[in-house]
Amino acid sequence: MRLLVSTRSAHKMAEIRQILGGVPGLTVLDLDEANIPLDPAEDDLEVYETFEDNALAKAEHFFGLSGIPTVADDSGIVVDALDGAPGVRSKRFAPEAGLDGQERDDANNRYLVQRLMGVEPEARTARYVCVAALVGEGRESVLLRGEAPGVVIDEPRGRGGFGYDPYILDAELGITFAEMSREQKNERSHRGSAFRALARVLMERAG
Repeated sequence: MRLLVSTRSAHKMAEIRQILGGVPGLTVLDLDEANIPLDPAEDDLEVYETFEDNALAKAEHFFGLSGIPTVADDSGIVVDALDGAPGVRSKRFAPEAGLDGQERDDANNRYLVQRLMGVEPEARTARYVCVAALVGEGRESVLLRGEAPGVVIDEPRGRGGFGYDPYILDAELGITFAEMSREQKNERSHRGSAFRALARVLMERAG
């Protein structure tokens, strides 16, 4: 059984491979392994207003290119004090243009902290959201949603993770997502929740 994961993020791919590692007989492919070259048009796939629609658009696009059952996810951080922002715009939250990788992450985090200036700590509640969409020939598409609550802090903590992880505190553990071990993050994260549900679907389909 082969599954294409439609992401260009090495960090995200590593997390997904580990979460799906327990599915018997599953071969997980990234876009390079499926010989799908980078196309600037990929930036135009995430144009919708919900995580579900964005994830499904990506999964359908790459399934159409590969013919391999494909999973795509759309994820982000939803901040209550910002009326749900950045939400589906999490990857491109900061107004600066032309940034990528760590520079983009740093700009997004600076902008998040700036937008929350003056907001009391107890009002900085947020949640990570991840929706995974599975598309395959002859099968009905499946949408799986995972969430992880947190609180936005002003100063980064931890060297692990990526994106907003150093600024999102898991109140129950008292550490940020960047301070978690890989096992803790997979257990508690939004992506871990969504992709564990995906693993169950894949095992059911395999019989």
